[in-house]
Amino acid sequence: MAPNIGLRQTMQLRQQLVMTQRLQQALKLLQVPTLELEQILRQELQGNPLLEEIEPEEELEEEILRENEIAADDEKVREKEQDPQDEDRDWGDSWDEGFRSLATERGYDEEDELERPQKYVPSGQEDLGEQLQLAVPEGIERMIGEYIIGCLNEDGLLDCPLSEIASYYEVSQEEVETILKVVQGFDPAGVAARDLQECLLLQLAARGQEDSHEAHIIINHFDSLKNRKFSDIAREMKITPREVQAIAQRIGELDPRPGLSANTEGARAIVPDLEVVKVDEGGDEYAVYLNDSNLPRLRVSKAYEDTSKGNEDAVKFIDEKKRHAEWVIKTIEQRRRTMIRVMEAIVAEQKDFFEKGAIALRPLTLQQVASTIGMHESTVSRVTRQKYVQTPRGVFSLKYFFSAGLDSNDGTEVAAKAVKVMIQEIIANENTSRPLSDKKIVDMLHEKGLKIARRTVAKYREQMGILSARMRKQF
Repeated sequence: MAPNIGLRQTMQLRQQLVMTQRLQQALKLLQVPTLELEQILRQELQGNPLLEEIEPEEELEEEILRENEIAADDEKVREKEQDPQDEDRDWGDSWDEGFRSLATERGYDEEDELERPQKYVPSGQEDLGEQLQLAVPEGIERMIGEYIIGCLNEDGLLDCPLSEIASYYEVSQEEVETILKVVQGFDPAGVAARDLQECLLLQLAARGQEDSHEAHIIINHFDSLKNRKFSDIAREMKITPREVQAIAQRIGELDPRPGLSANTEGARAIVPDLEVVKVDEGGDEYAVYLNDSNLPRLRVSKAYEDTSKGNEDAVKFIDEKKRHAEWVIKTIEQRRRTMIRVMEAIVAEQKDFFEKGAIALRPLTLQQVASTIGMHESTVSRVTRQKYVQTPRGVFSLKYFFSAGLDSNDGTEVAAKAVKVMIQEIIANENTSRPLSDKKIVDMLHEKGLKIARRTVAKYREQMGILSARMRKQF
């Protein structure tokens, strides 16, 4: 029987989530940090004639008028308190409309009226390039130097073999090495080294310590140094293990990643998006503010109100821009409200942290916060991404306050970050000549009521950059 080949038309009903372009834009505005949001809003101001920035003095006047209106409404409420018709009115909405950000609550500083761009910090490669221009004349030698600088990784080490550079410029490997030596003399000391060993030796040379015990150990006993075999090194050098350990400590003060900033980007400043302030020094109440005073305050321009009788295309253009301007203003206000609600929920859950520090952190998940404020978990995730908060205990990423939990004997959970603090404190107070093993740390945590496995302690210790007991031993 021949197969029935042909075109068919069928109908199928299915559900699927379609994310519109406007929804994607709203999610982006929710997710970006305040510094990036400022740039986006500046671009919106330039591209949309229906958006205009409110000057600080104008906003302050509008705020005073709004407060007077609220006060007048309150007076009317008090006058009608006895009227049973008004008893069922929900005034929560009115108060909700009175939302004010940190800039409005605290007024304006004269400096806030000026645009204050972030201080530009040149990248490591740019800085090295400037040093190269001063040290090497134009020509093939500078081109080789620029090639070397371009091949540095984020640690400032040279990944590219010299033979490859020599082949590219059709010069000898010795000529390339001569230019490499010049670059290795640049600041920071240790940059352009080909491995960690050479990096440390370059730093010692910059200090005039080429013939020191430190240099001898790095050259002749580098593997033993990395494995902290101080007794083996001491026997060869005919000194005590304690002296070797002291030398190793001085080597440890050198920078193994001197060119960490030698990448394609300049340094980025962290600007807190939120601020948590203690309301009363004697109490335990905290207030949450948005740190968005540098964001332009927007409103829809009234300059085009009389265009309804104009050209049809012009009217359509103005209407479209007006709708977009209203959408931007509404979305930014919604972003403010959402960020405040998320941070307030975090503060409510982690209040002990603000009083006692990281050891008092409680287990917290995105789902818990989402349930508390009645939003989707993905919304909370976007709010906390790339955001920072200024607290009485310093600046923290919002993600810092979320942590998995470990069970305790009393049935409660302890945050993993709090457990790390406990491990840090235990190791900080140990006898350095007889450092505690992971098993002993587990036993001590068990005594504090925590249920934790040895492999978990080892994992947390490694995450904090703490060496094993054998490597921590002091002579």
